[in-house]
Amino acid sequence: MTSRAVEASRAVLQSIDLSGTYDPEQTRLMDERCILVDEDDRALGAADKKTCHLMENINKGLLHRAFSAFVFRPDDGKLLLQQRASEKITFPDMWTNTCCSHPLDDFAAEKEEREQLGVRVAASRKLEHELGIPPSQTPVDAFQYLTRIHYLAPSDGIWGEHEVDYILFLTADVTVTPNPNEIRDHKYVDKAELQAMFEESSNSFTPWFKLIARDFLFGWWDELLARRDAQGKLQAKSLAGLVDGSKVVKMV
Repeated sequence: MTSRAVEASRAVLQSIDLSGTYDPEQTRLMDERCILVDEDDRALGAADKKTCHLMENINKGLLHRAFSAFVFRPDDGKLLLQQRASEKITFPDMWTNTCCSHPLDDFAAEKEEREQLGVRVAASRKLEHELGIPPSQTPVDAFQYLTRIHYLAPSDGIWGEHEVDYILFLTADVTVTPNPNEIRDHKYVDKAELQAMFEESSNSFTPWFKLIARDFLFGWWDELLARRDAQGKLQAKSLAGLVDGSKVVKMV
């Protein structure tokens, strides 16, 4: 077990008063409790999102569990992106993958580690919360888990991310009704369109999305496009076994 993460989970951690400083709804969501983990993704306990995302605590080694969901259209393979709302406390206004969030210690189902069930349950919940996608369109067993990455990324002088992030693919036709407190904009892109967005200096992207795109996304996207079923549809589950997801990929 990694000593820094264990020590951080036991340390006296810093907090901050958010009242009157940030959006009230985003402030409320900072009370939700993330699952603390060590660098091998073994659960150590829980702490609220505010504590987990303060750089002062991250610099002590505090680490939590997260997920990044990528939703592709089955017909043309385009990826659904979102631009985070200006109200977001961390990484506001940045483009990112379809949905990025956390399984919560607040829900027993989201602590279930068998077959990544907890993070898949959390992904379906947050796709509804952020993009208004009905859970019936994001069944938990339709998500394909690929791997986990361990990364650290400052947002500004106060906030940041330090996560073991589960990467989930889903192919589905979804109905998007964005929550304006979460999402400023959204769009579907193909590979060339995403590359063009990366090259446009006026766009900013979340650091985890840039890391995943740099090292993994485009190769996996090619594999997805190459594995159409008999009806010509793309199926995320066709990627089962493509990656050895048993280990955490360290990107720090």
